[in-house]
Amino acid sequence: MTACDGRGVDVLTPTQRSLCMSRIRGRDTKPEMLIRRGLFARGFRYRLHDGTLPGRPDLVFPARRAVIFVHGCFWHAHDCALFTLPATRREFWENKLRANRERDASAITALEQGGWRVLVIWECALKGRMKRSFDEVFDECACWLADSGAETAEIQGSGQADGSHGVEPTSITDGRKRQ
Repeated sequence: MTACDGRGVDVLTPTQRSLCMSRIRGRDTKPEMLIRRGLFARGFRYRLHDGTLPGRPDLVFPARRAVIFVHGCFWHAHDCALFTLPATRREFWENKLRANRERDASAITALEQGGWRVLVIWECALKGRMKRSFDEVFDECACWLADSGAETAEIQGSGQADGSHGVEPTSITDGRKRQ
């Protein structure tokens, strides 16, 4: 059953919707677990969800002063094929997703000011029609981690709207590529 019948009316009862939403996790998601397993297999050791750091990064590499966020394309409103704004309660979702993006940008800025390097891996790099091979994503993560001078960067699905591929240095706060 779908959540929307095409007219913007939720077909689930409030109790059913609440149950669905309660099962959405913020940690130990499938994309996050894939990244953790791939990096662990390549010899990287890390800490998980350090609450003392801004944004509570998914993986923390203290000796490398590096953190990785694994972002779901829907919850972080990524401009890719995996993101579609819900038809129901449109204003609520626009506000919520805008606040999520603002919180992400704030956390990344705070981490950078604290001397941390930040890598954001988008869900679309790991699933969907634009996904990349797992080995390619893991290798790019490993190269970024090994390069202590690497800037804040993103890994997203291949063939994104801006034509980018791979690890791209970006200004996460405004989404534009750095020159």
